[in-house]
Amino acid sequence: MTILENPTGPLPRTRPVIEPVRSARTRAYGMCTPEHFEVAYAINAWMDPSVPVDRARAMRQWQELHRTHLDLGHRIELLAPLPGLPDMVFAANGAVVVGGRAYGARFRHDERRPEAQAHAAWLRAHGISVHTPEHVNEGEGDFLVLRDVILAGTGFRTSVAAHEEAARVLGRRVVSLELVDPRFYHLDVALGILDDGGGDAPADIAYVPEAFSASSRAVLDDLFPGALHCSVEDALAFGLNLVSDGRNVVLPSAATRLAQEIAARGYTPVPVDLSEFVKAGGSVKCCTMEWHA
Repeated sequence: MTILENPTGPLPRTRPVIEPVRSARTRAYGMCTPEHFEVAYAINAWMDPSVPVDRARAMRQWQELHRTHLDLGHRIELLAPLPGLPDMVFAANGAVVVGGRAYGARFRHDERRPEAQAHAAWLRAHGISVHTPEHVNEGEGDFLVLRDVILAGTGFRTSVAAHEEAARVLGRRVVSLELVDPRFYHLDVALGILDDGGGDAPADIAYVPEAFSASSRAVLDDLFPGALHCSVEDALAFGLNLVSDGRNVVLPSAATRLAQEIAARGYTPVPVDLSEFVKAGGSVKCCTMEWHA
């Protein structure tokens, strides 16, 4: 290491930044096939029913995501899709599952409300206790689970009262974060969990600061001072709608800069193309519900 010189003598020897060693943990996921996927209505800034969806291509893209999770060694349970519910493919929105207990969804928009009952019945059939919520919330769309805390979004879909209810039901500390940009209508399109802190390495996140209020940015800076700040460009490519097992990070292939940045932090990017699902405002994470231990 070279010592830089200045008129008053040598500067202190600089030390390279050593990233923690990241390790993968086997996960349990829930997914739903996109047999009925289409954009039949508009309930977020991305949806336009006049833009056609290639359902065959969407099925191929979903199958590639499903295969990717399996190839990484993870377990997947499948939820049967129902006709007339095109957004059921976004399985993450149906509940938050922690330690064998689920905080169920209560969707804000009429078009998606029947999904909540289907998710609850499916989870109960797998031995998971499901709490029927009193307050509007959209599952893992707005609740992202780490070992010691749950980050919870509000502003467009999920109420702050739901944050308080989820904390009671799941027995975890919940930190509220305010979303202010309608393009990032759910927390899981504005922030991604790179490492939940459940292994030997510390928790680690990536987020796009512009999606949050000033007070929520301050909260994130305090909780995660070393967090990766994602560019708006990659966030709009749904790069933060990612799924990580602590080492392997499955993310949209369009988020190329973000993939390079997480690789520099010791992760292995696993890019997939889910461009058909972006037409409905979703991608990797939206299609993947995690059953957290």
